[in-house]
Amino acid sequence: MIPPDLPAALRAALEAKLHGLSRQDAAARAARISQTYRSGGTSGAIASEADAVAYAVVRMPATYAAIAACLNALMRARPDFAPTSLLDAGAGPGTASFAAAEAIASLASFYAFDANPALRALALELADSSDGLNRLEYALGPARTQLGAATPADLVVASYMIGEVPEAERGVLIAALWKKTRDTLLLVEPGTPAGYQRIVAARAQLIAAGAHVVAPCPHDHACPLISPDWCHFVQRLSRSRAHKQVKDVELPYEDEKFSYVALTRGPVPHSPSARVLAEPTLSKVAVTAKLCCADGAARIVTIPRRDKSAFAAARRWDWGDAVEPGSLPQLPS
Repeated sequence: MIPPDLPAALRAALEAKLHGLSRQDAAARAARISQTYRSGGTSGAIASEADAVAYAVVRMPATYAAIAACLNALMRARPDFAPTSLLDAGAGPGTASFAAAEAIASLASFYAFDANPALRALALELADSSDGLNRLEYALGPARTQLGAATPADLVVASYMIGEVPEAERGVLIAALWKKTRDTLLLVEPGTPAGYQRIVAARAQLIAAGAHVVAPCPHDHACPLISPDWCHFVQRLSRSRAHKQVKDVELPYEDEKFSYVALTRGPVPHSPSARVLAEPTLSKVAVTAKLCCADGAARIVTIPRRDKSAFAAARRWDWGDAVEPGSLPQLPS
């Protein structure tokens, strides 16, 4: 399992790119780019090296933290999974590739693509500072072209990219990503209702195509959550001094909310009993938690202190944790 923070060498290489740049200018660039994305813009808002650096300093730590959490969940669910090839779709500054290189030692080849030349250039420069990514191949071009040309990979990751594609084209994109997946596909989106809707639509499409869910869901049934509820998780990460300066914030940490799904071509041998969908509540007499259960239902469960073994396990639950078989009392149907 890997920590949520950027590896020291990567953080140092990224922050070294700020040398000679005004922190105030970088902050203004980052704010403009963020506003463009929030209003439905695309990576065309990043038009220069300075833009790419400002964007990466602000967003790369949080995106890395979310992807690290997803990869950790994947590897907990499939500890024997040993992919040798990665396809990083819509790679941006290469965040998913860096996280995968840290999380999965078996990876030997890394292929990425993105339509933004400034982000590609930054990713390749950062990769030169990383022993794990010095073999990164990075193509330039739109997803529809690059997915057609890419070689299938054991692990395919598309992080924070589905929302950049027009809604009418998303089904074709998801099908193309799955076609390039030899074993496992990981999709990550912002932890917003809209991001969750993109994930749950892709999940349903791929299950219909024969995929099996690895995480976070402990089942292949339809998602049981009903609007306005939505499935998302949170990862806390620390902020470096440069990160705080460019983002113009004082807090030494931030919480990145994300939605995700990992799907595989074969059934998962050992699925958890449930997944914790929110921060549990601990009192003197019980633990109360919201769970997505293996039978496809979402439940609020209360584990009383008198059930000593179950209570001891439940008090250690955290948001996003898998609940192992045998650690739950009998649940109502």
